[in-house]
Amino acid sequence: MLFPQYRGRRMRASSALRRMVRETSLSVNDLILPLFAIGGKGVKNPIDSMPGHCQLSVDNIVKAAKEAYDLGVPSIMLFGVPDKKDALGTSAYDKNGIVQKAVREVKNKVPDLAVITDVCLCQYTDHGHCGVVEKGKIDNDMSLDLLARIAVSHAKAGADMVAPSDMMDGRVGEIREALDQEDLSETPIMSYAVKYCSAYYGPFRAAANSAPQFGDRRTYQMDPANVLEGIREATMDAEEGADIIMVKPALSYLDVISKVRDEVDLPMAAYNVSGEYAMIKAADQLGWIDGTKVMMETLTSIKRAGADIILTYHALEAARELDGK
Repeated sequence: MLFPQYRGRRMRASSALRRMVRETSLSVNDLILPLFAIGGKGVKNPIDSMPGHCQLSVDNIVKAAKEAYDLGVPSIMLFGVPDKKDALGTSAYDKNGIVQKAVREVKNKVPDLAVITDVCLCQYTDHGHCGVVEKGKIDNDMSLDLLARIAVSHAKAGADMVAPSDMMDGRVGEIREALDQEDLSETPIMSYAVKYCSAYYGPFRAAANSAPQFGDRRTYQMDPANVLEGIREATMDAEEGADIIMVKPALSYLDVISKVRDEVDLPMAAYNVSGEYAMIKAADQLGWIDGTKVMMETLTSIKRAGADIILTYHALEAARELDGK
């Protein structure tokens, strides 16, 4: 099609026309709100690098969950900030652990809100790694049983879905088998299948107190340069029984989201991570950008790349913005 027969501006002339031909639609139904649960009562510890977010005691987690539900956000993702840590992260699978308590209380007070739990060891271990440390290295196979225990304990507490984020090989199959053996076969798994070793996680690690105490996570999280490896990881997790596949981070990995979307026939999630959130908030506070517009453009780009679901710290703001349109 050539000018003047084709004039692209014809369909951009008004808001109504632009809406009629819009190719990508962002909805509140696409959003999941991450929350950080900590012990105590009435606790709201602000996270300096994530303005608007706090570590919340269970009573305040319930309030945040109600707010999300009232705005139409269908789900929250819970992360735990435990009172104690040890080498094996035992508080992660304690039936009275912080996440388990939060799950029970949210499901009691906001039963129609879907509660997803992060399944990992990093917040609960004194070394800060996502698996068992043996002779200074992360032992993949020794970690699998502990990860399965965490998932089962969350599901027994009432979690609607579990989300392993550890990047140990074989953990989806191990968790699926453990859930099935405990008559929890209806519990779906959202796998952090394509999780990169990213510098964008900094604010999260401060919020969850989960930075590794030695080394880094490059031996189990993915090299940011790789795409085909991501397709292999996603395919493997799908074959092991994952119900949803996730790519993390999102904004710098839109190409990965798109390519995995083309290869894996499962719902696709993407995590708009803490560093991505913090950059928008910081630039907005300095007056360098319009934070609301950049937020909505960012979330739309993630959806356009192929994500069906977006985990984002912007969830409440975006829900309000969508409700106002």
